[in-house]
Amino acid sequence: MKEEIQEDGSFKRELGLLDGTMLVVGSMIGSGIFIVSADIARNVGSAGWLILIWVLTAIITVIAAVSYGELSAMFPKAGGQYVYLKEAYNKLIAFLYGWSLFAVIQTGTIAAVGVAFSKFAAYLYEPFSNENVLYRAGSFELNAAQLVSIVTIVLLTYINSRGVKDSKVLQTVLTIIKILSLFGLIIFGFTLAAKAEVWNANWTNAWQTRSFSLDTMTWSPISGSLLLSGISAAMVGSLFSSDAWAGVTFIAGEIKNPQRNVGLSLFLGTFIVSIIYILANLMYVSVLPLDEITTAKSDRVAVVAAQYIFGSAGTIIIAVMIMISTFACNNGLIMAGARVYYTMAKDGLFFKKAANLNASDVPGWALWAQGIWASALCLTGQYGALLDFVVIIVMIFYILTIYGIFILRRKMPNAERPYKAFGYPVLPALYIILASALCIGLLRYKFETCGWGVLIMLVGIPVYYFTKEKEDTQS
Repeated sequence: MKEEIQEDGSFKRELGLLDGTMLVVGSMIGSGIFIVSADIARNVGSAGWLILIWVLTAIITVIAAVSYGELSAMFPKAGGQYVYLKEAYNKLIAFLYGWSLFAVIQTGTIAAVGVAFSKFAAYLYEPFSNENVLYRAGSFELNAAQLVSIVTIVLLTYINSRGVKDSKVLQTVLTIIKILSLFGLIIFGFTLAAKAEVWNANWTNAWQTRSFSLDTMTWSPISGSLLLSGISAAMVGSLFSSDAWAGVTFIAGEIKNPQRNVGLSLFLGTFIVSIIYILANLMYVSVLPLDEITTAKSDRVAVVAAQYIFGSAGTIIIAVMIMISTFACNNGLIMAGARVYYTMAKDGLFFKKAANLNASDVPGWALWAQGIWASALCLTGQYGALLDFVVIIVMIFYILTIYGIFILRRKMPNAERPYKAFGYPVLPALYIILASALCIGLLRYKFETCGWGVLIMLVGIPVYYFTKEKEDTQS
């Protein structure tokens, strides 16, 4: 059950369980946990609802991850989710996923995480700020923050193009530093800065539902459809912060004993991150009054908390933590994404050159294509909007992939399943129901951004048939 499943005969299986788990953790934890709790608190209005949103997100994420274990054990190949969708449905659905991944999901996330890195680098060195405009041409502006984010993307793409060994060592070391520093922040928060009066005040009206306006700086009670709208908006941030766990399935062709280690990496990684996220938010509400969480400057809740914990040095500590966090996050995203484009190219559904491995046995051309497009997205200034509709596309494909487990149970009843989806059929069905309800809520209440996300995905349909026609003509 080892080298014989290396179906393409070219990827080297050099990643173990620790590497897979660190890829999941490192890709999931970016800048979100340091920022998005402010927006969640503004949308739902109380400590109880803030924690509940993170607990719900944890449940949804872990259920999805353990459900993917069955698919990763059945198809231990490079390409992961793309392969599962192709096997369960057809090439069109798989292509739409790969198209969305390249157009927005992976590259848009890489761009946004790169910009988050540069924003906090500017804390340490002011000239890196986005206010430092280096070049103007009409309405186009190139600022220092964009340049820093592009440099980090190019550097990480280069490291990954040198082979999986260099990138796996970087990923594991940075992710361990990230986990330890986050746990350090949580422990110091509880021991040095937590106050009983702050905790008690935040939990006095723990389930009061209201929304906060930054324009008027006032609270308004919400219920009914307004509450559903608030929950949908709140979960965009928590789900985005908890995404990118599926990246380990993309590199299954390079993982030792993938039938066991991919599924286990998914569970361990998502579980570790979920615990960290819930504990971090419990720390926030033990250190900061809710009003300070909702009005944190630029939503930097962790910065405000760190100032309570460490005094004036708090800002520098958090800036360094977020720079390490975002750097490791982008390394994992860059490593994983290119493997999907490689697999698509093997199927004739992406640029032919993406199907080649370089001298280091990694898809170098696909890595650089991804890096160039992600860098271009840094220049557009539209990464904030990209994040909003990344979530809707991601959720749609998670739903389709997990429903694919039901399809494959019927379609391939006798196929070898070294691992079966935990809690099948109840937990996968529960995920589909919860995620579908959230997608409906997003389309109803955030159509102006989520609608664009769905449109980008659907544009892939004519692109697929155009690509297919060319392929048929050539053959």
